[in-house]
Amino acid sequence: MMRIELVKRPQRSALFSVLSPFIAFALTMIAGAVMFALLGVNPLDAFNIYFIQPVSEVWQLHELAIKAAPLILIAVGLSVCYKANIWNIGAEGQFIFGAIFGSIIPVLFPQFEGPLVIPLMLLLGMVGGAFYASIPAFLKTRFSTNEILTSLMLVYVAQLFLDWLVRGPWRDPQGHGFPQTIQFSDSAVLPELMPDAGRANWGFVFALVAAVAIWLMMSRMLKGFEVRVLGSSPRAGRFAGFGLNRMVFFTFLLSGALAGLAGISEVSGAIGQLQPVISPGYGFTAIIVAFLGRLNPLGIVAAGLVLALTYLGGEAVQSALGISDKVARVFQGMLLFFVLGCDTLIHYRIRLIGMALMKPNAAKLDAAPKLEEAR
Repeated sequence: MMRIELVKRPQRSALFSVLSPFIAFALTMIAGAVMFALLGVNPLDAFNIYFIQPVSEVWQLHELAIKAAPLILIAVGLSVCYKANIWNIGAEGQFIFGAIFGSIIPVLFPQFEGPLVIPLMLLLGMVGGAFYASIPAFLKTRFSTNEILTSLMLVYVAQLFLDWLVRGPWRDPQGHGFPQTIQFSDSAVLPELMPDAGRANWGFVFALVAAVAIWLMMSRMLKGFEVRVLGSSPRAGRFAGFGLNRMVFFTFLLSGALAGLAGISEVSGAIGQLQPVISPGYGFTAIIVAFLGRLNPLGIVAAGLVLALTYLGGEAVQSALGISDKVARVFQGMLLFFVLGCDTLIHYRIRLIGMALMKPNAAKLDAAPKLEEAR
């Protein structure tokens, strides 16, 4: 009988730490080629449609920016949580609540127009996301509940609440019975960056600004140092006077606010109204983006573009090859698996333990009753 153990390496390889995301991506491509071959599709043709064709024209680059913006915004906030060893898995729910709060003005006060509409919507979106993120933060600090479970379960509450809103009190009376709100007015629509070239809007700019701001905070400010210390050694953080409960609230509120900003940016920019489904799973995919970017806000920008490409590629192979759009989810899942696997092997080495190594321990256990009798 064999047993497998992971033994922490005394010193990890700096080279492989840098190469890890690229190795993970290469392994994902190999596994993807096998998957396409099993589906009866030429892998080279599939990869051309999946990765090359979706970015071959300018308007398609705009679509890439639209898909990448919410992923980057959410992942940047999550990276701060994960650096502090606080596990916010509910960004999808915070994304939805940000969209709901931000839509209060165009849905309930459609007559209110002017240059203040968009800033107020964005502010309300951030408040909504932060408010929803404060629930698992409060439960963790007050009752010591597991934030993974509470934040994840709240995602489904948010989804059902959005579905009830658009089918009930917020349904468009002129919408012929469809579950959706009224179309946002022109004052409530996020402006496009280059209207003549494509649909990309200011949401992508918000994502880039957030990435740079969080990078500066984490690398140049005391708050970033506090996050890193509490994440690596809570005991050392307490000796330094850093409060763990304050950090829980700070990271949850920050990540929730950015997820909420992503939610209202998506609704007011790409969609233009609230619907039962406003996200293809951005909040969950952003977890992959955060780890693929090595929890570095600038690396997350590149990772967000890569994962956004998987969404576009999934749609492309569905229409061109007749393959299920779930292929994109499979690619994302394989990428996360290989990223975590590579990181694990960089930090730990595998050791196989056989019966020969376990026998001395067994002998000690057998000898214990005899020693007790001798006494």
